[in-house]
Amino acid sequence: MNTDRKYKTFSSFYPYYLTEHSDGTNRRLHFIGTLLLIGCLVAGIVTGHWWWFALIPVVGYGFAWVGHFFIEKNRPATFTYPFYSLASDFVMFWQTITGQLNDELEKAKNEVNNRTT
Repeated sequence: MNTDRKYKTFSSFYPYYLTEHSDGTNRRLHFIGTLLLIGCLVAGIVTGHWWWFALIPVVGYGFAWVGHFFIEKNRPATFTYPFYSLASDFVMFWQTITGQLNDELEKAKNEVNNRTT
Protein backbone atom coordinates (compact mmCIF):
# COMPACT_ATOMS: atom_id res chain seq x y z
CA MET A 1 0.00 0.00 0.00
CA ASN A 2 1.21 3.47 -0.81
CA THR A 3 1.99 5.23 2.47
CA ASP A 4 2.86 8.63 0.99
CA ARG A 5 -0.74 9.52 0.20
CA LYS A 6 -1.54 13.19 0.53
CA TYR A 7 -4.77 12.80 2.54
CA LYS A 8 -4.54 11.04 5.87
CA THR A 9 -8.06 11.82 7.16
CA PHE A 10 -11.51 11.85 5.66
CA SER A 11 -12.07 15.46 6.73
CA SER A 12 -9.01 16.60 4.77
CA PHE A 13 -9.94 14.42 1.77
CA TYR A 14 -13.59 15.43 1.35
CA PRO A 15 -12.98 19.05 0.19
CA TYR A 16 -10.58 17.73 -2.45
CA TYR A 17 -13.18 15.13 -3.46
CA LEU A 18 -15.83 17.81 -3.94
CA THR A 19 -13.56 19.92 -6.13
CA GLU A 20 -13.00 16.88 -8.34
CA HIS A 21 -16.78 16.93 -8.90
CA SER A 22 -17.21 20.56 -9.90
CA ASP A 23 -19.28 19.80 -13.01
CA GLY A 24 -22.98 19.46 -12.26
CA THR A 25 -23.46 16.69 -14.82
CA ASN A 26 -20.75 14.63 -13.16
CA ARG A 27 -22.43 15.12 -9.78
CA ARG A 28 -25.77 14.07 -11.27
CA LEU A 29 -24.20 10.91 -12.68
CA HIS A 30 -22.74 10.14 -9.25
CA PHE A 31 -26.15 10.74 -7.68
CA ILE A 32 -27.85 8.39 -10.15
CA GLY A 33 -25.18 5.73 -9.61
CA THR A 34 -25.47 5.95 -5.84
CA LEU A 35 -29.27 5.86 -6.00
CA LEU A 36 -29.16 2.79 -8.25
CA LEU A 37 -26.58 1.21 -5.94
CA ILE A 38 -28.95 1.65 -3.00
CA GLY A 39 -31.81 0.30 -5.12
CA CYS A 40 -29.81 -2.81 -6.03
CA LEU A 41 -28.88 -3.35 -2.39
CA VAL A 42 -32.49 -3.09 -1.27
CA ALA A 43 -33.73 -5.26 -4.16
CA GLY A 44 -31.14 -7.92 -3.32
CA ILE A 45 -32.14 -7.97 0.33
CA VAL A 46 -35.89 -7.98 -0.37
CA THR A 47 -35.87 -10.55 -3.18
CA GLY A 48 -32.95 -12.68 -2.01
CA HIS A 49 -31.58 -12.74 -5.57
CA TRP A 50 -27.77 -12.49 -5.44
CA TRP A 51 -27.44 -10.96 -8.90
CA TRP A 52 -28.75 -7.63 -7.56
CA PHE A 53 -25.62 -7.46 -5.42
CA ALA A 54 -23.44 -8.15 -8.47
CA LEU A 55 -24.90 -5.05 -10.12
CA ILE A 56 -23.83 -2.75 -7.27
CA PRO A 57 -20.27 -2.05 -8.47
CA VAL A 58 -21.43 -1.83 -12.09
CA VAL A 59 -23.99 0.91 -11.45
CA GLY A 60 -22.03 2.63 -8.70
CA TYR A 61 -18.73 2.86 -10.53
CA GLY A 62 -20.17 2.89 -14.04
CA PHE A 63 -22.00 6.18 -13.72
CA ALA A 64 -19.24 7.78 -11.66
CA TRP A 65 -16.43 6.78 -14.03
CA VAL A 66 -18.32 8.02 -17.08
CA GLY A 67 -18.58 11.37 -15.30
CA HIS A 68 -14.87 11.47 -14.57
CA PHE A 69 -13.46 10.17 -17.82
CA PHE A 70 -15.80 11.96 -20.23
CA ILE A 71 -17.04 15.06 -18.39
CA GLU A 72 -14.53 16.14 -15.74
CA LYS A 73 -11.64 14.50 -17.62
CA ASN A 74 -9.92 13.60 -14.38
CA ARG A 75 -8.89 10.39 -12.64
CA PRO A 76 -11.45 8.99 -10.18
CA ALA A 77 -10.29 9.29 -6.57
CA THR A 78 -11.38 5.67 -6.11
CA PHE A 79 -8.07 4.51 -7.57
CA THR A 80 -6.01 6.15 -4.82
CA TYR A 81 -8.49 6.50 -1.95
CA PRO A 82 -11.07 3.72 -2.36
CA PHE A 83 -12.63 3.93 1.11
CA TYR A 84 -12.60 7.72 1.41
CA SER A 85 -14.05 7.94 -2.09
CA LEU A 86 -16.86 5.50 -1.32
CA ALA A 87 -17.73 7.33 1.89
CA SER A 88 -17.59 10.64 0.01
CA ASP A 89 -20.07 9.39 -2.56
CA PHE A 90 -22.59 8.78 0.19
CA VAL A 91 -21.88 12.10 1.91
CA MET A 92 -22.26 13.94 -1.41
CA PHE A 93 -25.48 11.99 -2.09
CA TRP A 94 -26.86 13.00 1.31
CA GLN A 95 -25.82 16.62 0.91
CA THR A 96 -27.56 16.69 -2.49
CA ILE A 97 -30.79 15.36 -1.01
CA THR A 98 -30.69 17.80 1.92
CA GLY A 99 -29.77 20.83 -0.21
CA GLN A 100 -26.37 21.35 1.44
CA LEU A 101 -24.15 20.47 -1.50
CA ASN A 102 -23.77 23.88 -3.18
CA ASP A 103 -22.64 25.49 0.08
CA GLU A 104 -20.26 22.59 0.80
CA LEU A 105 -18.83 22.80 -2.70
CA GLU A 106 -18.10 26.52 -2.27
CA LYS A 107 -16.43 25.89 1.09
CA ALA A 108 -14.39 23.08 -0.43
CA LYS A 109 -13.21 25.25 -3.34
CA ASN A 110 -12.10 27.96 -0.89
CA GLU A 111 -10.36 25.45 1.37
CA VAL A 112 -8.49 23.76 -1.47
CA ASN A 113 -7.50 27.14 -2.95
CA ASN A 114 -6.21 28.31 0.44
CA ARG A 115 -4.08 25.17 0.77
CA THR A 116 -2.39 25.77 -2.57
CA THR A 117 -1.70 29.48 -2.09
